[in-house]
Amino acid sequence: MLRNLRVLFVCALLVFFSVLYIFNQPVSSLESASQQARAQRTRAADPGSSERAHDDRCGAGAVSCWKPYGSLPVCRRHGFTDPGLRSGWDPVGLAVVACGPRLQETLTMLKSAVLFSRRDLHFHIFAEDELHAGFTHALDSWPRRVRSRFLYSVYPVSFPSENAREWKRLFKPCAAQRLFIPLILQHVDSVLYVDTDVLFLRAVEDVWRLLAGFNETHVAAMAPEHEEPRIGWYNRFSRHPYHGHTGLNSGVMLMNMTRIRHTHFKNDVAAVSLKWADLLMPLLNKYKLNITWGDQDLLNIIFHYNPETLLVFPCHWNYRPDHCIYGSNCPPAERHGAYILHGNRGAYHDDRQPAFRAVYEVIQQFVFDEDPERGLLVPLEEKLRSAEHTYCGRVPHVFTKRLRQSVRELHTH
Repeated sequence: MLRNLRVLFVCALLVFFSVLYIFNQPVSSLESASQQARAQRTRAADPGSSERAHDDRCGAGAVSCWKPYGSLPVCRRHGFTDPGLRSGWDPVGLAVVACGPRLQETLTMLKSAVLFSRRDLHFHIFAEDELHAGFTHALDSWPRRVRSRFLYSVYPVSFPSENAREWKRLFKPCAAQRLFIPLILQHVDSVLYVDTDVLFLRAVEDVWRLLAGFNETHVAAMAPEHEEPRIGWYNRFSRHPYHGHTGLNSGVMLMNMTRIRHTHFKNDVAAVSLKWADLLMPLLNKYKLNITWGDQDLLNIIFHYNPETLLVFPCHWNYRPDHCIYGSNCPPAERHGAYILHGNRGAYHDDRQPAFRAVYEVIQQFVFDEDPERGLLVPLEEKLRSAEHTYCGRVPHVFTKRLRQSVRELHTH
């Protein structure tokens, strides 16, 4: 009798563990499937997550690559060397495209950005391959306290492979790259794009705040090409549609790239509205014989047909020689000073616009650890005195008023 009870007990144990094993298999499968589903949802919600995972595996300073245009890779270099950013805010994104002899000019622009910013910055630098080492070496050589305030990523210049040569040769070399930044940086929501010949006289985050002024239809913000129609280029010479009365200047362009990627734009090349990715090549095919300023002209055409998608900001956010060489015609700059200086047409590098060149040289030569009042304001005021014989030199406060306030704010933070 006792032996029978033992046999029954052993059999019961065997049955119990068999049932437990059988039921455990579906549960494990469900958990695995659930984990896979969560991972897929994460990748769908955040396209950059797999890229960041790759970066983490590669380690600090690594290069990760992905392919936005068929076989063309885009590589991202992480130059940030400190363990964390200063604040809990997301970095302000600043994008630039540099080709040819633009390395030093671009570095001076980035220097002006980090000088006055109180927010952390992320530089998205699109450059020809031969410039990558120069950017990395220069940015990594800046003082540690300065490097703690920004990240940088260096990408190759890349266009859709089937039309790469045509896009690269449009206007200045590589200038059309800016049109494709929303399609390449698909993990980035917004950036402030600037030309290499831009200098910040006010903190970058101040123009970044204009994003808060976007309504539900705005995808970008730019300044007019001219304030005075009598000297305007587009209204006098353009052979294609353009925005507003005098067109747009795209040297400073604030972009909500998520909206740009998803908006359907009205146009004159198709019977239906098209997404950004589908619109660019048809526009180039239609207007390539009629455009003078390349990608800027294409942007003017797009926003001519979609004016409700653009926020137009005042000229002192994109102050150029055109605002003073024919007499001062940017009233906001007269009142408040220039916030962002744009030395287009080589204004920093010849003797035609000594006031613009003075600002560039002062910022380029400034030493990070130097007192900004002695290192920026004093030498600039001295240089501007030698420019008083020019139209732009007759309004020196345009170049110093906001800069003086920015220097003052440095001492209060």
